[in-house]
Amino acid sequence: MKIVPLDSSLEPTFWNYVNQDIPHHYFFILDWKYSRDFTNILLALKENRIHGMMLIYRQKVVQIRGTFEAAETLLEHVDLEKVEIQTLMEHEPIVLKKYKPSIRHELVLMTLHKGEETPYVRHPVTKLGVAEAEEIANIMRQVDPEWEEMTVQHIAEGMKERVWLGIKVDGKLVSIGNTRLTDWGSNIGAIATQEAYRNRGYATSITSALVKEILQKSNLALIHVLSDNPPAIRVYEKVGFRPYRTYFFAHATKAHP
Repeated sequence: MKIVPLDSSLEPTFWNYVNQDIPHHYFFILDWKYSRDFTNILLALKENRIHGMMLIYRQKVVQIRGTFEAAETLLEHVDLEKVEIQTLMEHEPIVLKKYKPSIRHELVLMTLHKGEETPYVRHPVTKLGVAEAEEIANIMRQVDPEWEEMTVQHIAEGMKERVWLGIKVDGKLVSIGNTRLTDWGSNIGAIATQEAYRNRGYATSITSALVKEILQKSNLALIHVLSDNPPAIRVYEKVGFRPYRTYFFAHATKAHP
């Protein structure tokens, strides 16, 4: 099996491959289209056919797709000390040979196609701007330790390309969500509600409003959720999302002998 970097000569083969399963290759498509300066993609080829591929984003985020053989060969080309890695569940043993996870999850990808949506917007949802960036960052850090590095500056800068929606109670932002709109499908990047304001339907309203925004632009909405978060899964299923695939996800450091 030959491992080669994606370049202009291989793009027709790449696009034909990823377009056969857009949800499964969503971040390969997104990062190659919009963040190419920070993105490396390696293809695993056999007889000029793609058997797998690996995305390395900002020398930190690694995603692997394809056969077991392709994944094993691709992983040999990763020499990062720390990674945030996502791959198929059956590839987990390969990853564990090379990396020691500090955090590991089963990550469920859920999808919704236009016509499948069942929106429940029961609360006023407003578009958020730079003025709310600090409140957004605070909510995200409070809700999930994995968002600890989320800074006000990062959120403010990302508002040029993302739609942020929120719900306010007495002028205070208590629930938020975001997505990046594209004409071929959009992933809902975050849904978060302060603990004191949960179980009021806020997350359902924001998810519904984001789906409406997405389906005005394309026919496909996606969202990723941890398999051990049934309340969130119920919210997304209520809006019309259905489980599509499950992945192994980990924050890990290189294992040294």
